[in-house]
Amino acid sequence: MGGHLDPKNGVFMGTWGDLGCPTPQRVTSYAISPNRQRPLAGAANAAIFNTFRRFRHQVLYVVPPFVAAYAAMNWAIERNEYLNSKPGRLAEGGEE
Repeated sequence: MGGHLDPKNGVFMGTWGDLGCPTPQRVTSYAISPNRQRPLAGAANAAIFNTFRRFRHQVLYVVPPFVAAYAAMNWAIERNEYLNSKPGRLAEGGEE
């Protein structure tokens, strides 16, 4: 197993069934990080309060355009229904 020095390629590691060093050099230990042990710890609690905070900060940017669009659409629908009714046609000067 003790490889000899090959002048062209360096150290000879051994044949296919006999590769590498004879003994392990270091001991490796593995552990799981706290984030991997409980990946959803506190997620429900944080989601509720984070959603409320984000909603509170964005509501004034979102709600007024929707209210204006709803009011304009409601006015347009009512106006269209009026103009296509009998009194609306008479008021606009159309014939019956």
